[in-house]
Amino acid sequence: MRRLRRNEKFRAMVRETRLDAGAFIYPMFVCPGAGVRNDISSMPGQFSMSVDNAVSLAQIAERVGVGGIMLFGIPEEKDEVGSGAYADDGIVQEALRAIRENVRDLILVTDVCLCEYTSHGHCGVIKNGDVENDPTLELLAKAALSHVRAGADMVAPSDMMDGRVGAIRSGLDTAGFTDIPIMSYAAKYASAFYGPFREAAGSTPQFGDRRSYQMDPPNAREALREIELDLAEGADIVMIKPAMAYLDIIARAREAFQAPIAAYQVSGEYAMIEAAAANGWLDRERTILETATAIKRAGADILITYYALQLAEMVK
Repeated sequence: MRRLRRNEKFRAMVRETRLDAGAFIYPMFVCPGAGVRNDISSMPGQFSMSVDNAVSLAQIAERVGVGGIMLFGIPEEKDEVGSGAYADDGIVQEALRAIRENVRDLILVTDVCLCEYTSHGHCGVIKNGDVENDPTLELLAKAALSHVRAGADMVAPSDMMDGRVGAIRSGLDTAGFTDIPIMSYAAKYASAFYGPFREAAGSTPQFGDRRSYQMDPPNAREALREIELDLAEGADIVMIKPAMAYLDIIARAREAFQAPIAAYQVSGEYAMIEAAAANGWLDRERTILETATAIKRAGADILITYYALQLAEMVK
């Protein structure tokens, strides 16, 4: 076996899993203001930024060959029904228009959810202390449509309400946007790995938690049911989130479905690598490459990662 491992040329020739920058999506946090670039303390090297800086970073992403960016909005004000998520002058809508004017070759993806925009931090409409499923669907469809009208190439619902893919697909089709794909957070687990993201987006629930709508981590067969339902409702790409602790789910989904699969290397995964590397416990670049390769090797076609820009340079 060592004959084909003895130098880099042979190793490269027989390498089974290859990383392609065009299949990377870089998440970005956009906030109001101008000239804003706030450090996210639990995610060293990541920032919440105003639209002008988001445009500059999107241009860098385009230049290094990343396939797309995903926008998360941090609004100036929040309310009970997350109206900033579907306002024409919302922060994501504003960023989409500005980035679209300056960038041509990136796929612009938007996270469709209410949690960053609600005063209570949950992903939907609250009634009697619980998230109401069906009333939330109408607002999610409104948010997706407003994103597409502002320039989004693809929408990615992350709320985990039942039926939201169908509601969004119907809303887009009725408005004439039949060519806009949906990348559904199909198997999104109620994970401890979201902590740094919630700091960045200010989306920690003010009461309770999200376990009544996000998936229970011990369940694998349930993930396949979720994916099957989302595909039946019109999802074009299905996502598994988080990635590293759920490689088995990615692999099982790859065996069961022909649709493109995305995996999200989430904020907690990023924070662990950064913390260990800062302490000299891990070789940072090798760890970034190894974890990305593992996710792709498990069966993911698309990798959503905060390392997208660095990885694009590494795999040139």
